Amino acid sequence: MKLAILAIGKPGRGPEATLAADYAERAGLAGRALGLGPMELVDLEPRKAGKAPEAELILKAAEGTHLIACDERGRTFSSRAFADHVADLRDRGERRLVFAIGGADGLDRSVLDAAASTLAFGPQTWPHALARAMLAEQLYRAVTILAGSPYHRD
Repeated sequence: MKLAILAIGKPGRGPEATLAADYAERAGLAGRALGLGPMELVDLEPRKAGKAPEAELILKAAEGTHLIACDERGRTFSSRAFADHVADLRDRGERRLVFAIGGADGLDRSVLDAAASTLAFGPQTWPHALARAMLAEQLYRAVTILAGSPYHRD
């Protein structure tokens, strides 16, 4: 199952972008034997401001995939439960798992409605670039949990 993080805006060249790219690469390499990956980081730049134009880009890019919307009111998982959820989706035959991160104002209702589920990193609001890096790390962690690697410790 291919993995992707769709994010509105560009993360820039800061340490968060480097961290996200590093975890995405690690997840792809470690996940290959498990049928997970590669992991793609997709930055979407709308031509118009606002949640509706952002939603159009996200929904088009996520068409035909299993979409999970990242939202502060979403479901929270322990790292192990998140890994199990990813494995369940893979085992059900999902071909591409996509996570959507909205812009500064969050995700449009149409994306939340189209998503199969939601994911939260707690009730706080996180900077866009940091949320992207955190999600990439959690996907890498999920892959290592499923592989039996000692990276994650309960």
